[in-house]
Amino acid sequence: MSDLPSMNVDELQAALADGATSVDVTRAYLDRIAAADGELGAYLHVDPEAALARAAEMDSAGTRGTGLTGIPVALKDVVVTKGVPTTSGSKILEGWKPPYDATVAARLKAAGTVLLGKTNMDEFAMGSSTENSAYGVTRNPWDPQRIPGGSSGGSSAAVAGGLAPWAIGTDTGGSIRQPAALTGLVGHKPTYGSVSRYGLIAFSSSLDQAGPMARTVLDAALLHEAIGGYDPLDSTSIDAPLPVLAEAARRGAEGSLAGLRVGVVRELGGEGHADGYEDGVLTSFAAAVARLEAMGAEVREISCPAFDLALAAYYLIAPSEASSNLARFDGVRYGLRVGDDGARDLDEVMALTREQGFGPEVKRRIILGTYALSSGYYEAYYGQAQKVRTLISRDFSAAWDGGNGAGVDVLVSPTTPTVAFPLGARVDDPIAMYAADLCTLPASLAGVPAISVPCGLSEGLPVGFQIMAPALADDRCYRVAAALEAALTDERGDRGFLDQLAARAATTEGAA
Repeated sequence: MSDLPSMNVDELQAALADGATSVDVTRAYLDRIAAADGELGAYLHVDPEAALARAAEMDSAGTRGTGLTGIPVALKDVVVTKGVPTTSGSKILEGWKPPYDATVAARLKAAGTVLLGKTNMDEFAMGSSTENSAYGVTRNPWDPQRIPGGSSGGSSAAVAGGLAPWAIGTDTGGSIRQPAALTGLVGHKPTYGSVSRYGLIAFSSSLDQAGPMARTVLDAALLHEAIGGYDPLDSTSIDAPLPVLAEAARRGAEGSLAGLRVGVVRELGGEGHADGYEDGVLTSFAAAVARLEAMGAEVREISCPAFDLALAAYYLIAPSEASSNLARFDGVRYGLRVGDDGARDLDEVMALTREQGFGPEVKRRIILGTYALSSGYYEAYYGQAQKVRTLISRDFSAAWDGGNGAGVDVLVSPTTPTVAFPLGARVDDPIAMYAADLCTLPASLAGVPAISVPCGLSEGLPVGFQIMAPALADDRCYRVAAALEAALTDERGDRGFLDQLAARAATTEGAA
């Protein structure tokens, strides 16, 4: 059973139905974690005893091989999990064990999954490289000297390195799609409000969304279906049925996109907008667009002028919301408490706790957000950024309904302007670091669904292809992504990236 960690989820389901046990599968992943995670740093917390006990419980339930029962999963450490250390990558929450489950965690438990562990992340999801974690960096399984993306870099490294079959990430400005692209995975940001935010430690409440990270489009769709849907505990939850996602992925894998209208976004790497984009990324992207056209899609270029302003708008809106959300971490109710020796008043204790508990990037964004919301500057900064957000949403609407001259069903772009960059290359240049999310920010600001799927290699490293669709049309993302995935697999005559990822995982394990 040593090959279990190289299987995708539908293959694991078949293995379980054919006699393998959840204990077998879980132990295989725990062995891989023990062998390889010392180098990768994907996990912050793993409890082998609890995982194997849960697996044995699922084996005894008599439903092995059906649904998600007995399948291991990894959770980004921003997902509150009852009785399990949950830190959001920050010292200020070191050792905190929540008394309740986030809705995402509760739904995965109800589906019968087995928790492998909590994955590393940029502190409070603020970062694009997983170098901002208070507990050490995470490395890319394709090249351990490079970043795995962020802020869900622990989840991406775990799946890409064969340390989990799939994982939950969160996406505020690209934190599922960007690390998925840099590690050769599929990562989907759901329509805002279609997956509950209840129990996600908040960064930016109008942007945060949990979603799946997996090796295949179908696996991502299966995981998404397990966590999605209306939740009365979340005031922003959409009371509408979740689209049928796995079936959309299966239809897409059949390969025909006849009649589908695809818009290539000029402002995301097109002519006159290619500064900062690597040639290899643009070449792989163009080849993927050509494949969509060969499958019957109608391809045209679409201009979305406000997308050029997304980076500036995001880095006013998100820090502003963060400065409010992170005010709750005060050293009084839970988590770190510094200077409580009886000689200091409460304000001093709060100040010392926040000074020692928050890392540099979190402090930078709190200061930026507080300034943007301050008296006399609110309208000039935060207010203007919200107006830009409206313009971005209008550009999307115009693309869907033809207001810019030609209506389309989906918009496409590279997921990231570059492949994974070396560890440390941008830590002293925040603007360059923020630019890693250039392509993913518009969909986040508009709240529309977007998926990243591998489309090729540049310099031996993965390139991601982003597909964006109208709100609640997540199934459209999965259909197109599955069609592209199938085209790439057929062209090579093998399982393409899946086989390459399994080989990378084996190499990483051996090195460790």
